[in-house]
Amino acid sequence: MSATPSVSYHGFKQYEFDYPTVILFGLVTTGAVIGLPTFAYFYDYSWVDWTMFGILYIVTGLGITVGYHRLLAHRSFTCPDWVKGALLIAGGWALENSALKWVADHIRHHARCDQEEDPYNAQRGFWYSHCGWLFWKDPYRNEKFASRLKRDPVVMWQDRYYIPIVLSGLALPFVVGFLHDGWIGGLGCFLLAGIGRVFFVLNSTFCINSICHLWGKQPHGTLDSSRDSWWISLITFGEGYHNYHHMYQSDYRNGPKWYNFDPSKWLIYSLSLIGLASELRRAS
Repeated sequence: MSATPSVSYHGFKQYEFDYPTVILFGLVTTGAVIGLPTFAYFYDYSWVDWTMFGILYIVTGLGITVGYHRLLAHRSFTCPDWVKGALLIAGGWALENSALKWVADHIRHHARCDQEEDPYNAQRGFWYSHCGWLFWKDPYRNEKFASRLKRDPVVMWQDRYYIPIVLSGLALPFVVGFLHDGWIGGLGCFLLAGIGRVFFVLNSTFCINSICHLWGKQPHGTLDSSRDSWWISLITFGEGYHNYHHMYQSDYRNGPKWYNFDPSKWLIYSLSLIGLASELRRAS
């Protein structure tokens, strides 16, 4: 008998505890919940720390929404390899796994939404779909959902060097803070723009899997649990129009109306204006 703890959800396959992931996210959460206010109490944060937090929140958030999600998962547009590489570096800095694994899980989410094989199945409750799914080894992971990704050399390059990419994203704020105000400046910028920023970007992404499958409106279809939540779009660069996205997955816009807050579609469209994105797909 295996000594590894496992749990079964209403007859689903056994899920084994993923200790490395639990430890990693435990450290990030502890650093954000305890480390951030403790440092603020004794030293406070400088304008450099807050500036780096804002810049890296935007850069890494768009790396996920534009690079991982709309470019790779749904092929909503095409771009040169160097642009793709830049987007995947930015996405890697978000600490949401390599593009190869993130996108394969997301493709499976759409293919098996609300079913047993859905990696972040909202039918299992808020906490499971928000972050609990990360803490268990997924018995339904299937290589077929990664097959086309493995033919992409940029995706495989990012997967191969994922750990150095993550470390560079954490080192950058430390170096900037250190240059501004020595060791204390480096530590403060690392905590706020490194650990804190990772924590908030992660949870903003998690809100799509949880909140946008549990609460909100379904103006575009009721084939699955996806829902539109305009206020979630404010923290996820337009990803909150999730019901529309599930009904029209390949559309480069999640917010189809001109007034919908969707910075991801604005970036993609802006790239197309200067020749760095093409074949933008829209719902017919």
